[in-house]
Amino acid sequence: MNSEVVRELKDRFDGISQCIPEENIEFWFARDLMKPLGYSRWENFQSVIKKAIESCKTAGGEPNNHFRSVTKMVNLGSGAERTINDFMLTRYACYLIAQNGDSRKESIAFAQSYFAIQTRKQEVIEDRIRLQIRMDVRERLRESEKTLSQNIYERGVDYAGFGRIRSTGDAALFGGQTTQDMKNKYGIIETRPLADFLPALTIAAKNLATEMTNHNVLHENLHGETPITAEHVQNNVSVRDMLGQRGIKPENLPPEEDIKKFERRVKSEGKKLEKESGKLPETKED
Repeated sequence: MNSEVVRELKDRFDGISQCIPEENIEFWFARDLMKPLGYSRWENFQSVIKKAIESCKTAGGEPNNHFRSVTKMVNLGSGAERTINDFMLTRYACYLIAQNGDSRKESIAFAQSYFAIQTRKQEVIEDRIRLQIRMDVRERLRESEKTLSQNIYERGVDYAGFGRIRSTGDAALFGGQTTQDMKNKYGIIETRPLADFLPALTIAAKNLATEMTNHNVLHENLHGETPITAEHVQNNVSVRDMLGQRGIKPENLPPEEDIKKFERRVKSEGKKLEKESGKLPETKED
């Protein structure tokens, strides 16, 4: 997501914010927020709101403090009006809605960071978005590797064999440097996964190669460690070649912040946000 897109989204989200001056509480109306978050149907957005309310309960919060059902009058033209349902949402409520949305949408990825931080400066938002993208692609890699481990276990490869296949694939992706070589290069302790310190591009490259292996293991009905290893190596070589065409060598990219630290920050943000957002008043004039 480039700076121009971030600036446009920030201006749009800033423009629909509301404030209760006497309470010093910032809030958004759900119907104003719906389209900027990429939802065209109120029914679909209501489903996301319901999930966010459940997330609030699970986190030990009081939904009524952050999600307030209201009714509004809208102009239908020719002087006619009708009543519609809406929600007043605190910043914490908006954050939970974004967390329950599809982060592959640019607007959702932006919102997850926009609502998470108190000082919504563009450079701070951009930095957090980059970290969020890393966390998202890291989770996709976890899922694809879990699927691969399950698939090949059914085809005669145990967990130790899966580790060898993954390590051999890493060597192919990193131009002959093994997983341990890359850990040594980055200064990563033995017990931590290499992927937790890789830049988003490299994590995505590993995920693509792993998904290709998953596909071909099933499509070609591969069995045994040797043919599956050969498949995984070829896929990593193919991905490396693709990156090389753009002048990118994965082994030369610098390491990034430990993704686990960011994941811990994301979890603590919710608790902090709930207090910072304040509580919606008991009544609100429509």
